[in-house]
Order: sequence, then C-alpha cells, then structure tokens
Amino acid sequence: MISTIKGIARETLNFIIECSKSTYPNEFAGLLRAKDDIITEVILVPGTENSAHSAIIRMHMLPNMQTAGSVHSHPSANKSPSNADLNMFSRTGNVHIIVGHPYNEKSWVCYDAKGSQKVIDVVDCDLANDDLDDFFL
Repeated sequence: MISTIKGIARETLNFIIECSKSTYPNEFAGLLRAKDDIITEVILVPGTENSAHSAIIRMHMLPNMQTAGSVHSHPSANKSPSNADLNMFSRTGNVHIIVGHPYNEKSWVCYDAKGSQKVIDVVDCDLANDDLDDFFL
C-alpha cells in the first residue's frame, strides 16, 4: 500500500466529481491508484453495486494490483465516514475520499485509513504519458 500520498491530479478529481454527479442520487465508488505520491487513477471495479444508501465494491473482482485507497460519494452534503466506510478504509489503503453533494471541487474530504481527516493538494500534472506497468504486482 502507498502511504505517502501528497496530492490528487486535478483531472482525476474532476473525473471523481463527474462520476459522483452522474450516479446521483446513488452513491459512486471506486479504488484509487497513485504514482509518485499523487493519486492519478480511479479503478471502477466490475460488479460494484450502487444505491442511494451504499456502494459495495466486490473486492474479489479487483485484478492483482496495488491500490492507494478508495473513493465514494454521499448523496447528501455529509462527508463524514460511516462505520461501514471506516471498515472499508481499513481494508483498501491509506487515503480515502468522500465527495458530498453538490459535487464540486469544494465538496470533498480526504481521510486516512483510521478515518482522520488528511489534507492533500490538488495538483496539475500530465496524465497522458502514465506508464501503468508499475501498478501491477
């Protein structure tokens, strides 16, 4: 697991925001991948179930790859993790993002694996030349 995440690519954050908007009023969920301490990718795991009350990621459907954490949306403005969220945090990495309604660059919060808020920067970087071979175990 990657534990030194310092930021998220603006393009990746925009993708998360748009996914959250498009699944509303249901929750959106995915896993995060990072390169050079920056979150650059969202993995949409096959079989993920979305409803207005939860999003369930089928972890057995995830290919053998390293993840930095998770991301999901809440259909309300509440961005606090639930007990179910904290359980998922403890199993999927060290950085977790919850996006709340109205789904914009100001309506997200990052947490560590224990549910404490964590500050990460939004950074502009070129994702077009990312070499994904490093991510597979």
